[in-house]
Amino acid sequence: MFGRKQRRHNVINTLVGSNTTLKGDVYFVGGCHVDGTVHGNISADPDTNSALSVSEDGSVEGGVTVPYVTLNGIIKGDVFANQRVELGSTARVIGNVYYNLIEMAIGAEINGKLVHQPEGKVPLLEQSSKIVVPAGADDQA
Repeated sequence: MFGRKQRRHNVINTLVGSNTTLKGDVYFVGGCHVDGTVHGNISADPDTNSALSVSEDGSVEGGVTVPYVTLNGIIKGDVFANQRVELGSTARVIGNVYYNLIEMAIGAEINGKLVHQPEGKVPLLEQSSKIVVPAGADDQA
């Protein structure tokens, strides 16, 4: 931003081509680029520098859990990016966006909530799903 573009992720290890429709979940490491359509969730290990890019012609119908997300197409599902989300002018998200850092171009659309999640904090959805057992509760049985 402000005249300084950093490109951390130049290597594409996984490619969904423009005439491709993939049905099922995708787990990847490194870089993943979507020009086609993915009907399923896309995820990468949050402790890596893995990055997902979706072109203007690309779409994802499912949740995305990837550290770095660059979107110019459409995602119909929630986006969890524990590092950075970059939304181009043609980007559309139909769902909530959970982010640490975000950059939005004029024209980008989000039809859902923007939820800031500072780095190192446990996402709200994970917090609500944890069961807390008081210390010594196992000893009482």
